[in-house]
Amino acid sequence: MSTAPTAPRATGDPLHIGEVAARTELPLRTIRQYEDSGLVVPSAASEGGFPLYTDADVARLMVIRRMKPLGFTLDETRDLLTAVDRLAADTPDTPDELDPPTRATLVARVRGYERAATARVAELHAQLTRAEEFAASLRARLP
Repeated sequence: MSTAPTAPRATGDPLHIGEVAARTELPLRTIRQYEDSGLVVPSAASEGGFPLYTDADVARLMVIRRMKPLGFTLDETRDLLTAVDRLAADTPDTPDELDPPTRATLVARVRGYERAATARVAELHAQLTRAEEFAASLRARLP
């Protein structure tokens, strides 16, 4: 039994959770946990009521996925996403416009996460270097 190739996805077409899982390399269960915790909320629903995800939802899941191996907690992830969301919604001359002190606080918060991520990446590089040295020392002992 042969299957017809699937048509390429048009940019902007909503995705079902299985497609999102394949794209983000996250298990379905993890995506659902992130939904339950409010970290990501599907932006649309199919006619049958199944959640559909936009490119923005997938990008949000990728932020979460990238923070996890750096040791950020779900609360820290939520805090960062909230700050980024508020900064993204900042529109001059509208009710969504942030006052300068609030904007400065949010920017400082995001910068703090960037510094923390950079430090954690440096730590991981150091660990990787030590692991590579260890593997090389083992190879050197083999006949």
